[in-house]
Order: sequence, then C-alpha cells, then structure tokens
Amino acid sequence: WHHVYVGHLGYAGEAGRRKEIKQNERGYIRMKLVDIKNGIGPEWAAKGYQMPKFDMEAVRAKTHDEPTWLHFGAGNIFRAFPAAILQQALDSGQYDRGVIVAEGFDFEIIDKAYEPYDNMSLLVCLQSDGSIQKKVIASVTEGLKADPQFSGDWARLVEIFCNPSLQMVSFTITEKGYGVAPADLEKGLSPALIMGKVTVLLYERFKAGKLPLTLQSMDNCSHNGDKVKSAVISYASKWAEQGLGPK
Repeated sequence: WHHVYVGHLGYAGEAGRRKEIKQNERGYIRMKLVDIKNGIGPEWAAKGYQMPKFDMEAVRAKTHDEPTWLHFGAGNIFRAFPAAILQQALDSGQYDRGVIVAEGFDFEIIDKAYEPYDNMSLLVCLQSDGSIQKKVIASVTEGLKADPQFSGDWARLVEIFCNPSLQMVSFTITEKGYGVAPADLEKGLSPALIMGKVTVLLYERFKAGKLPLTLQSMDNCSHNGDKVKSAVISYASKWAEQGLGPK
C-alpha cells in the first residue's frame, strides 16, 4: 500500500522537502516545458525527482495533430493514475502520443493546475517501506475547458472530436457526472451538464463522417459503462424527437 499526493510543479509534495526545490527566499521553482529544455531537468533528477524520458515536444506535436485519447475530468485521480500509466508507456517507447484532458465543471483546475505548469504535475507516492517516490508527470499535452463560453477551447474540442485519429474518450467525472436532468434535455443543442456537452461533441463527430469511437468510464461505480450509454442516448433521443438530429 502507498499514499499518493498530486501537486503542482511549484511545490515538492511534503513540507519537509520543499527546501529541495527552493529557488530563493520568496518562492519556489515553477517548472515549465522551457525549463526542462534549458537544463533544469537534471537538477531535479539529482534531487530524486523522476523526469520524463521521452521527447516531450515531439509527443505534444504528434498528439495535437493526431490525437488518440481525450479524457474528461481533470482532477487528481486522472493525473495520479491514467496519466501516470500513460507516461510509463511513453517513457518505455511503447507509445508516441499523450492524452488531452478536458474539464467540464471546475474550470479553475485548468487555470490553476494545468496552464501555469504547461500541463505537467508532480506525483508523490509514500511507499509501504517509508520511502518517497517523486515523479514529474508530463503525458498530458493539452488542458481544455469543456464549455462553449470558452470559444477557443470549445473549437479545439470540436476539432479533436472530428479528427479520424481519435480512438477513445474516457471519464473520471464521479457517478453524479453521468446524471441527466429533464430541464437540461429541453435546452436542445446547448446543454449545461457535462454528458450533454459530450453528446454535442459526439454529434459533431457523427456529422464529420460517422467516425467510430470508444467511450470509456474510469469511475469506480457500478455499471459505469451503462451510465455513459444511458446519458448519451437520453440526449440524442430527445434531440431526434425535437427535430435537431437524425433518428
């Protein structure tokens, strides 16, 4: 068993170790992609931080042009587990693209935990033997806000969904995130709830050529796949009934 901490790259995981990355009396190093390029990576590695072993710029460029995996739910569960597992594949050379994350509820996560750190995060694990593992997670290549009010991010999500390369959309949005409210069904193609917005994006993919796609819930709840299916069908069926989409 071990304890997991996910933090921003401006801090070490535990207070006693913050001095390790202290830059000056006023603050701490805020690592960004450019810092790794300019040589800060070895400095962190020398202090016990596991650094990415893959070409981050190449992975980001290929993921941008040919994305395969988009994830909804930008919280710590995603960063500590799915994103960390993907990094293992990237580090070993078994895969060549990262994951794009979208947040449909707490938009400040993108503003405060992703953008300032070029989408990187710090994973700290307290092992059963008392040792501490510290790893910079860099498998997330983009962080987007999943709502049309953020026009640039929404346009990018539509672009991703319409890309034939996309293979999987996954979720860690909690069990409540799959809920469908009758009032939201009446909002047509402008729903407020996350599964409604996902269905709008799926409709864009449908119009782009009826492209196949896997929807995969990673939430720890009973019949999680059925919850995804039920929510999408609820919105799609209502839109068909309203004449907003094909039957």
